[in-house]
Amino acid sequence: MEKTTDREKKMRKLITQILIIVGGLTVYAFGVALFILPMDMIAAGTTGMALVAQRLWGIPISGFVAVFNVLMFALGWLELGKQFALTTLIATFYYPFMLDRAMAIVGDLVITQDPMLSAVFAGLMIGFALGIVIRAGASTGGMDIPPLVLKKRMGIPVSVSMYVFDFAILVAQMAFGDRERILYALIMVMIYTMVLDKVLMMGVKQTQVKIVSEHYEEISWTIQEKMDRGTTLIYIEGGHTGKPSKAVLSVVSGRELSKLNDLVMGIDSQAFMIVNQVGEVRGRGFTLSKKYQ
Repeated sequence: MEKTTDREKKMRKLITQILIIVGGLTVYAFGVALFILPMDMIAAGTTGMALVAQRLWGIPISGFVAVFNVLMFALGWLELGKQFALTTLIATFYYPFMLDRAMAIVGDLVITQDPMLSAVFAGLMIGFALGIVIRAGASTGGMDIPPLVLKKRMGIPVSVSMYVFDFAILVAQMAFGDRERILYALIMVMIYTMVLDKVLMMGVKQTQVKIVSEHYEEISWTIQEKMDRGTTLIYIEGGHTGKPSKAVLSVVSGRELSKLNDLVMGIDSQAFMIVNQVGEVRGRGFTLSKKYQ
C-alpha cells in the first residue's frame, strides 16, 4: 500500500511538472508570436549562434540548430540526469508546435509597432516562461542547458551565465546585422534575465535571525516548540563587558518573522535582534515537510 502511495505521489509530481513546463512554453511561444516576430527582432540563443555560423562559415541555420540541440540534449542527459533530459525532450517537441499554433492564433494582430515596447514585453514574457520551466526541472533546450550545467558545476547563477552567453551572441551579430535592432534585442535580453532571476528566486529567499539575549535558552526552546524551527546557539562575548554568552540563530519564512518577534519580545523586551535575508535554505520546514503544520 505504501509503495502504491509513493508511486501515486511520483506520478502526480510528474504530471504537475509536465503541466508547468507546457504552460511556460505556451507563454514563451505567445511572447515570441506577439512581440518578436512582428518586429523582426534579432535572435539570441541557438538561433543567434546559427546566424553567426551561417555568416562566418556558410553552415545552414536549420542544420546548425539541429546538431547543436542534439549535443546540448546529450550534455543535459549526462550532467543533469535522465529525468531532466526527458522533460527537456518534451519541451523540444512541444515548443515548435505551440509556436506554430500561437502564430496562427495571433495572425496579423500587431499589438504595438514600438520596438522598445516589444523588447520590454517580450523580455517579461520570455523571462517568466523560462523561469517556471527551469524551476520545474526542465529547459527549452539548446542554449538553456549550458547555464544549468554551470550552475551545477560552478554555482554560477543561471540568469548571469545566460545573460553573458546571449550578450556575446548578439554582439557577434553586430558585425553584419542591423545594429539598432540588436540594441533592442540586448534590452530584451537584460529584461528577461532579470525576470528569470526573480522567478527562480521566488519563494526561495528566507529570513535569518540572530538573537542576543540573556534568556537565550528560553528563546531557543520557544522557537523550537512553538514555531517548529531549528535553532543554533553561537558562543559570543560582549564587546564592552567582555562577558561570555550565547546568541540564538534561526531561519524563518518572511511571514513568520512577526510571530518570532512577538515571541522574543514576550520573553525579553531588551533582546537584540539582527535580521537579514538569505538566498536559499534547505532542510526540514523548507525543502522538507515541517514536523508540525
